[in-house]
Amino acid sequence: MELSLHRLRMLRELHRRGTVTAAAAALHYTASAVSQQLAQLERDVGAKLFERLGRRVQLTELGMLLTEHAEDILGSVERATLALEEAQDTASVRLTAGVWASVASGLLPTALTALAADHPGIEVRTRELAPEDTAGAVRDGALDFSFVIDYSDMPMPWEPGLERAVIAVERLHAAVPTGAIPAGSVSLLELAEHPWILAGPKSHFGRAVLIACQRSGFEPKINHEVGEQATAMAMVGAGLGITLVSDLGLTLRPPGVDVVALTSPVMRTVSIAYRTTASRRPSLQFVIDAVRTAAAELGLGVRSPLP
Repeated sequence: MELSLHRLRMLRELHRRGTVTAAAAALHYTASAVSQQLAQLERDVGAKLFERLGRRVQLTELGMLLTEHAEDILGSVERATLALEEAQDTASVRLTAGVWASVASGLLPTALTALAADHPGIEVRTRELAPEDTAGAVRDGALDFSFVIDYSDMPMPWEPGLERAVIAVERLHAAVPTGAIPAGSVSLLELAEHPWILAGPKSHFGRAVLIACQRSGFEPKINHEVGEQATAMAMVGAGLGITLVSDLGLTLRPPGVDVVALTSPVMRTVSIAYRTTASRRPSLQFVIDAVRTAAAELGLGVRSPLP
């Protein structure tokens, strides 16, 4: 019997999520691809590993047994990877990171250029995800690390088995059509009568801004619900409303948009999340150093020790 690590990860995710569709979404595959791979795993093992109960999937006794061993096997692979890295004088590895648009455009170009110059053996690949999904993807092993955010009005629920390294602190600013607000600063309450362009309530960003507005005494009138800051600012530039934008998001600002400071700033912390078992990986520490340096050069750095 030859067991595929790839299929064992799918089995583990199926156990965690309960449905093939949810497991596929977490692993960024189609449901049909996951179903095919799990069927092949059953053929590899020569036994029935799961059975359908309506829309959900329940593991058989043998499926549970294999899942328990899959956790040990996948953990051993990660520990072996760490041991090999620590034994090498020069790190030569590939890491996959979860990012979103403003991090990818505002931090990564500088950080990865410096990393390539100082540690050419480290290759970082990126996968764009919603900020709400990145920590879970690290926990599940789909990513080596990811960028995560916490807002002053709404910290993000933390995943067990993960650690974080703070790398930047950002302010949120009002983004308004050119000339709409001539003052150099504005309170959130003064923005209450404007039409808003904002991410939806399922978005961590959208919920954080909504809470900040409610604490200022009003419910924003959301005319346009969009997820990306770049899209929201493009609509602001067209005169369709106002939004809030982070320091890193300002790199995406189009013409026709004024940026106005908030008198009571809404803050957010950007961190790198990684599995606790990976905390000693030299390559990860080099990446954290490079990103922290890039953030500091933008004036967004934090004085915190390396994890």
